[in-house]
Amino acid sequence: MECLPALRRSALVQCRRSHRASSPIFLDFLAPTTLHAQRRYASTTGPTRSSKHPYVLSPKQREYLDGALRVNQAGELAATLIYTAQTPHIVRSHPHLRPLMKHMYDQEAGHLKTFNHLVAKHQIRPTAMYPVWEVAATFLGWSTAALGREAAMACTEAVETEIGSHYNDQVREILSWEADAERRGEELDDELKEMVATFRRIRDEELEHLDHAVAHDSKEAKPYDPLVDMIRLGCRTAIKISEKV
Repeated sequence: MECLPALRRSALVQCRRSHRASSPIFLDFLAPTTLHAQRRYASTTGPTRSSKHPYVLSPKQREYLDGALRVNQAGELAATLIYTAQTPHIVRSHPHLRPLMKHMYDQEAGHLKTFNHLVAKHQIRPTAMYPVWEVAATFLGWSTAALGREAAMACTEAVETEIGSHYNDQVREILSWEADAERRGEELDDELKEMVATFRRIRDEELEHLDHAVAHDSKEAKPYDPLVDMIRLGCRTAIKISEKV
């Protein structure tokens, strides 16, 4: 088994390219217009903190950001459901893992709350695939936990590898906008700067989950390669669909 530092380096290279008895409220984002907030990322109105002109996103860039937030919300929803389904099986056989499972669940629930807020604030249409992802994530969590602790941890490793890479792609994209703004003597909207910092923080927490999974024998899952490959393919497929649908 690879040592933990080596795996984290590997994951970061790819990127640069308790359990609660009740789940968080998932449905609050299904009517985002209730907040009636003006979409302000890369706003064309309002003062900035410097004398530079604000950088205005193109329609294509706005579409990218809408898709990113929609995918992030769907991904964090799936993560909470996976841990919700896994935890009872895991802690029944391995009570000492209860604090770890609760810690990872709590972080995912916090991520979901963040993206529920952003999706509602910017009046972004959530993915229409929500019912499908709900069933798929619950089944994935239950089935991998039923296979044992190692399989459940392999699921976490696979999911977090893909999600960490996806967040890093988003960070890299927004930083490219910032570089473009600097070349033009302009400045990113403050909310976009805060958003990229949020993406970085959540990415790092997801990679922390990957570290936990490897430390708890994810690579001992049987069969490891087919299981991880299948889950990673499923994640990539879900990301592509949720960006548009």
